[in-house]
Amino acid sequence: MNQTEIIMLPERNELWQKTLNWQPDESQQQQFQRLYELIVEGNRSLNLTRITEPVEFWEKHLWDSLRGIARLLPGNQNSAENSELPVESVLKAIDIGTGGGFPGLPIAIALPHLSVTLLDSTRKKITFLDTVVSSLRIENAVTLLGRSDEIARQPQHKQTYDIALLRAVGAASLCAKYALPFLKNNGLAVLYRGNWTVEEETELQSASERLGGTVESVESFTTPTSQGARHCIYLRKVVQQLERPAR
Repeated sequence: MNQTEIIMLPERNELWQKTLNWQPDESQQQQFQRLYELIVEGNRSLNLTRITEPVEFWEKHLWDSLRGIARLLPGNQNSAENSELPVESVLKAIDIGTGGGFPGLPIAIALPHLSVTLLDSTRKKITFLDTVVSSLRIENAVTLLGRSDEIARQPQHKQTYDIALLRAVGAASLCAKYALPFLKNNGLAVLYRGNWTVEEETELQSASERLGGTVESVESFTTPTSQGARHCIYLRKVVQQLERPAR
């Protein structure tokens, strides 16, 4: 794509509605389009993503990002599976290892009442994301530079978040180690994965239990256009009950 050429993303409103029971309004669609343009432009120097073809970008960056938090999208919030999500309050989410801003930026656009922190250890990427957030006027997203294990120990971030998002970060057990310290009791970590095995789930459950969490559910699905295999793994931060002293 050259400087004067603008390639339009597909809108796919019917597909949004059919698969997620939600679709972007006109303003959100414009933000998605501008996000795409900025990512393609920034990709020339930062190697943000190999996914720049518009249909693939729609599916693998926009749709895939929102599929992980579909339960929070308007129209889905009153279902039985969401009984433990505090819908009425302002939720705080952290995107750990956000890279080019996924899944955090599409989620911030789709859920303007969700507070999203974009965490990455690469200064150039954070600097780029600062320009994106400013350009798109995303008022509910902020960036944070640092290593997750160090940031999670800081009082203003430790056990502060309702939701932790991890996409393409590493082994699932490592994701649990990164995510759970950020979460409040009863908070939820969302791990975005491709293929998923019983062995991985067993290892993740063991790692999560040591860190005060549990594998609450695993959702298996395929992407809507290329039919790619996807899994979202939901880890719940388990409330630690203090033992009552013997009488």
